[in-house]
Amino acid sequence: MVLMHMLFEHAAGYALLAVKEVEEIGMLLPQVEDSVLNIAKFNSIVSLAAFFPFKSAQAALENINAISEGVVHADLKLFLETNLPHVGKKKGVLGVSDAKIGAALQEELGLSIQTGGVVAEIQRGVRLHFHSLVKGLTAQAASKAQLGLGHSYSRAKVKFNVNRVDNMIIQSIALLDQLDKDINTFSMRVREWYGYHFPELIKIVSDNSMYCRLAQLIGNRKELSEESLESLEEVVMDSAKAQAILDASRSSMGMDISPIDLINIERFCSRVVSLASYRLELQEYLRSKMSQVAPNLAALIGEVVGARLISHAGSLTNLAKYPASTVQILGAEKALFRALKTRGNTPKYGLIFHSTFIGRAAAKNKGRISRYLANKCTIASRIDCFSELPTNVFGEKLRDQVEERLSFYQTGEVPRKNVDVMKEAVKEACDVAAEMKRKLEKKEKKRKKREKKLKELEANGETNGEAEVKEEDDEVEVIVKKKKKKKQEVEEVQVEETPAPEIKAEETETKTKKKKKKQAVEEVQETPAAENDTVTKKKKRKAEVVEMEVAEETAETPVSEKKKKRKKSAE
Repeated sequence: MVLMHMLFEHAAGYALLAVKEVEEIGMLLPQVEDSVLNIAKFNSIVSLAAFFPFKSAQAALENINAISEGVVHADLKLFLETNLPHVGKKKGVLGVSDAKIGAALQEELGLSIQTGGVVAEIQRGVRLHFHSLVKGLTAQAASKAQLGLGHSYSRAKVKFNVNRVDNMIIQSIALLDQLDKDINTFSMRVREWYGYHFPELIKIVSDNSMYCRLAQLIGNRKELSEESLESLEEVVMDSAKAQAILDASRSSMGMDISPIDLINIERFCSRVVSLASYRLELQEYLRSKMSQVAPNLAALIGEVVGARLISHAGSLTNLAKYPASTVQILGAEKALFRALKTRGNTPKYGLIFHSTFIGRAAAKNKGRISRYLANKCTIASRIDCFSELPTNVFGEKLRDQVEERLSFYQTGEVPRKNVDVMKEAVKEACDVAAEMKRKLEKKEKKRKKREKKLKELEANGETNGEAEVKEEDDEVEVIVKKKKKKKQEVEEVQVEETPAPEIKAEETETKTKKKKKKQAVEEVQETPAAENDTVTKKKKRKAEVVEMEVAEETAETPVSEKKKKRKKSAE
C-alpha cells in the first residue's frame, strides 16, 4: 500500500511519485543510500504516478520563480489537486525537498508535508534516474531543458532597471576609498621628494592637492620672482600665503636640484593632481547614482555613508532585509565578536559613526542616537528597495525626525510622533509620484504622436526615412527633409543651363538683325563710287540704326544717354 507521495520539480515539468514501504525505508536508511544507485532496486521502491509537462519555456520560468520565492503556482496547485489521491477522510503525506514550498503547500492545500529523513535520499535517486522514470524523456533532452531553464532563470534574476543598479555604487565607493588612500600616499611622497629642495613649503601649505599643484607650478624655487606672485595667488587663493611662499623661497635652506630630478618631480605632481581631479568627478558620479538608486537613504545619512552601507551589505536588497540592530553595528564585526568572546561591552555603532548626527550628539547620547538613526536607515533602505518611483520625500522627513530627536536629547523639546510624520510623507510622496507619472505619460503621448506623424508622412511618400522631430513645450514640430527639394534644385539648375523659348526667340531676332546689318554693309561696299552720295549716306544711316537696335536688345544695362542722342541724330 502506498503510504507517501513525492513531489519532484524538474525543468521539463512536475512529477508525482508513489513511494512504497516508507517505514521500512526509514528503518533501513543506510541500505536505501546504497540502493539509490541501482536503477532496478530504485524502481521497486519508487514509481511515477503523474507527470505535468510545462507548455513553454515561459511557463517553466514562471513556475521556478514561484518555487524559489515559496509561492504555490496555479499549475502546481491544479496538478496536486488532480493527481494526489485521498486516503479516507485524510489526505496522504507529501514529500517535498524544500521546506519553504512545503509550508506554502500545507497552508494552501492542507496537506501533511514531510521534508526531512528519507525524503532527501529518495529525491537524490529521483534526480539521478528521472529520465528513465518518464517515458519519452531522454537524458539529453532533460539536460537541455535544465540548461535552458537555468540560463533564463539567471538572466531574469540579474535583469533589473539599468538606472537603478546598485553594483555601480558598490564599485564606485570602493574606488573612491582606494583613491583616497593612493592620493594620500602619493602626496606624502611628493612632500618628501620636493621637501629636499623647498622644505619650508610643507609648513606653509597643509593641503595635499594644493601642495602638489604648487610644486608643479614653482619648480625651481630660485626662479620665483614678483611676477609669479599672481599665479601663486590663483593656486593658494590667499595673497598673504602667496607672499609667505615667495619670501620663504628667497631664504630657503633646501638643497639645489638638478633639472632632470625636477622634471621627474613635476611629472609625478601632475599625475597626483589629475588623480585628485578625477576623485572629485567620481564623487559627483556617486552622488548622482545614489539619487537614482537610493534617494531616501542618501537624503537621510548622506551619499558616501549610504553607499558604504550598501557596499558592506552586498546590495540594496540585502541592506533592506537587515534589522536595525544589524545596520547599527554594520562594519564593526571585529569589535562585536571580540566583545562577545571577552564578554565586554558591544560596539554602539559601525559605519553610521561617520554620519554628522553622531558627531553632533553628546557622549552620553551617542549610543541612543545611533540606535535611532539605524532604525530610520532601515526604513529608508526598504522604501528605496521596493518603491517603483524613487523620491527623496521619505528621506527628508526621516532626517527631520532625527534632527528633532537630537534636539530632544539636548533641550528636552518633545518631537513629533512617527505616525503624523509618515502621514505627511505619504501625502507628499503621492503628489510627487502623481506628478512624475503625469510627466511620463505626457512624454509617452508625445512620442506616440511623433511616431504616428512620421508613419503618416512615410506612407504619403513625403519622406524617405529622413525626418527630424523637435519638441518645444506642448507643440510637436515635424521638420521633414524632402528629397523632392533636391530634385527641384537639380531641375532649376538644368533650366538655367537649357535656354528658354523666349531666349531662343531673342537670339533668332538678333541673328536676323545681324544678317540685315551684314547685308547692308555688303551693299555699301558693293556700290560703286560713281553712284550718288545720297544713296550711300542712306544705307550707312540704315546700318547704324540696325546696330543701335541690336545693341539695345542685347545689352543688360539700360541704354545710356549718349546712345539715345546718337539715335535721335541718326533719325
